[in-house]
Amino acid sequence: MFPASRYTCKAHRCIRALVTLQKDPSAPQLYSSIHRRTCSSASTTRITTHYTIHPRDKDARWEGMEMERFADEADVVIVGGGPAGLSAAIRLKQLANEQEKELRVCLVEKAPQLGAHTLSGACLEPRALIELFPDWKERGAPLHTPVTEDVFSIFTEKHRIPVPILPGLPMQNHGNYIVRLGNLVRWLGEQAEELGVEIYPGYAAAEVLFHEDGSVKGIATNDVGIAKDGSPKDTFERGMELHAKVTVFGEGCHGHLAKQLYKQFNLRENCEPQTYAIGLKELWMIDEKKWKPGRTEHSVGWPLDRHTYGGSFLYHLNEGEPLVALGFVVGLDYSNPYLSPFREFQRWKHHPFIAATLEGGQRIAYGARALNEGGFQCIPKLTFPGGLLIGCSPGFMNVPKIKGTHTAMKSGILAAEAIFPKVTAENLDSETAGLHIPEYSNNLENSSVWKELHAVRNIRPSFHNYFGLYGGMVYTGIFYWILRGKEPWTLKHRGLDANQLKPAKDCKPIEYPKPDGKISFDLLSSVALSGTNHEGDQPPHLTLKDDRIPVEKNLAIYDGPEQRFCPAGVYEYVPVETGDGMRLQINAQNCVHCKTCDIKDPSQNINWVVPEGGGGPAYNGM
Repeated sequence: MFPASRYTCKAHRCIRALVTLQKDPSAPQLYSSIHRRTCSSASTTRITTHYTIHPRDKDARWEGMEMERFADEADVVIVGGGPAGLSAAIRLKQLANEQEKELRVCLVEKAPQLGAHTLSGACLEPRALIELFPDWKERGAPLHTPVTEDVFSIFTEKHRIPVPILPGLPMQNHGNYIVRLGNLVRWLGEQAEELGVEIYPGYAAAEVLFHEDGSVKGIATNDVGIAKDGSPKDTFERGMELHAKVTVFGEGCHGHLAKQLYKQFNLRENCEPQTYAIGLKELWMIDEKKWKPGRTEHSVGWPLDRHTYGGSFLYHLNEGEPLVALGFVVGLDYSNPYLSPFREFQRWKHHPFIAATLEGGQRIAYGARALNEGGFQCIPKLTFPGGLLIGCSPGFMNVPKIKGTHTAMKSGILAAEAIFPKVTAENLDSETAGLHIPEYSNNLENSSVWKELHAVRNIRPSFHNYFGLYGGMVYTGIFYWILRGKEPWTLKHRGLDANQLKPAKDCKPIEYPKPDGKISFDLLSSVALSGTNHEGDQPPHLTLKDDRIPVEKNLAIYDGPEQRFCPAGVYEYVPVETGDGMRLQINAQNCVHCKTCDIKDPSQNINWVVPEGGGGPAYNGM
């Protein structure tokens, strides 16, 4: 996708250092419980073998291994090839080319190709795209479906209550485009390459590097060639280091490096804990007679109760064939450990209003991703010596709109405009080796992003009332539609999503209908459509701080909720081989990188780290 002949000499050297194992990503590998190699909480065999939990310097198998890493220098390193990271890279090179400045911008992305891990609804507000490329139509940006019709509904089990979308309400989509975000990301990558950005897909940023003065120095990519038991293979190769004056972290929702930075620099000191949702999505080919290109449909209500935040979307794309994108979002602050977001999604599709569209159609893709829902109250400090946070990593999603791409792209643009004069200054005066760019935060607070998020800040937490969904809708109608978010108070969220589950003994199990194989489907056949694949013989990247906790706490108190909140069948409790008790089995190959387990685990014992670069889902235009 990015021919090496078009890179600089430095980039050639960088690529040679990055080349490691050649993998065959041809076929997704789904492991049933029969085929998986298993570990037990109740045995001496470790579930977690990753070096972040079991350091190599205490492991005799690593004695004598060459651990030196090749290092390369750039002006700016960007972690994450999503809309925010690519927007930052593009704007930096635009400024450099306009002012005829030499500026080396390197971007690393854990997916094997740009867009392969990108999943979103998505209904796009084009403002930030127009700012980057006023001539986006002439350049061939893949925005083919302008919104022509909005439909909003409250569902009961059998009926639909239509809700008018008045001008100014968040769900009005006039002027927006229904897009397949992965395709837009790939297109942005092509524009970035043409401008001279060096893009390295397939290499995951595994570690933050620091200068002696504590400022960020850059990142290190992941090591490869490590066996499942944590020992080095003959093919072991160390990752490489990329150093920069400024490192931009645009990892997406709940980034694993951002979590480290929050602690290192105490970035969440003056904000609320982030709250999240899980979004599940499918692409369908439907009967052409039912196809209405440009139509967007949203719903709230059934099958969720009034105290469980969530809703749905169904978008009719106009890309030459009768294609629809549909999805279901469930707030991860739900309290019943028996709830399964995946099975709620499958049940929702049987509502008469939705089934009428899907009957006779064919499902062609599936995926899932966590999304930030905290909004304005949960934005952390964004800058620190040597780096800054952009996009969905800190959380700029407009929750009632279910839109975050335009705000993520704008944050990347603002970051680039703050970084550029600092990194190109001839007489640079900095107190730390890594540059601190507080101007980015100032620019953001004076931007449309800040104004937009402040206006809707109370809509999501307004659902925490006795009437739940309905009370929140009334609040939105009064205080947002009439006052445009100018009320002189800011409501609080409930706290960490992980703390919201009630013990299983206090909750009623949920009986879900069996999938019919026509409209609703089982989990493993769904994951097969995600194209998920990982190198099988590597340490599970779903790490446990303590291997004993899943059985002793999660299973004992909450009946193993990770079996239900994971949308990919990664976690299973199975009988131990001796027949006495249960053990946790982690099927890491199934992981679609949604991060839900890291967020919702009631013990906060699961820590998601990057697998070998290139592993994960293979979303095709999701």
